[in-house]
Amino acid sequence: MERGLPADHTTIWRWVQRYSPELNKRCRRELKPTDGSWGVDETFICQGGNWRYLYHAVDSTGATIDFWFSAERDAAAAKQFFQRALRAPGHPRPRVITVDGNLSYPKVIAELKQERKLGLRCRCRTCPYLNNVLEQDHRVIKRRVNAS
Repeated sequence: MERGLPADHTTIWRWVQRYSPELNKRCRRELKPTDGSWGVDETFICQGGNWRYLYHAVDSTGATIDFWFSAERDAAAAKQFFQRALRAPGHPRPRVITVDGNLSYPKVIAELKQERKLGLRCRCRTCPYLNNVLEQDHRVIKRRVNAS
């Protein structure tokens, strides 16, 4: 009973199921669109006793584009992540993608260009120090996960 309103937990759950898609749709319009410079990286996190990889993409201002957990760290997982990030609403197709030394990223980006899911003029930069915004964000994520 919160603020004099009796409600069962299943009622709250039904409200979440009913109204969250509408809230998501209305809030997405208000979000600031990201720019065309993406930084992509992955880190490993222990989730429920299993080690998983957290793929994470941010724009040049540090705004999160998308993130995704995967059990594998290979080209197939990277491709799934990129396809998911490219489908996300409010994010234009990137003009440049900065990645670290993971060899699967350039291969996946070339495949996505051939499939016309990425623009042909999109550049893939392999430069670790340009991803410092993203690398510093991993520290915060790991601190939160370790605390829980």
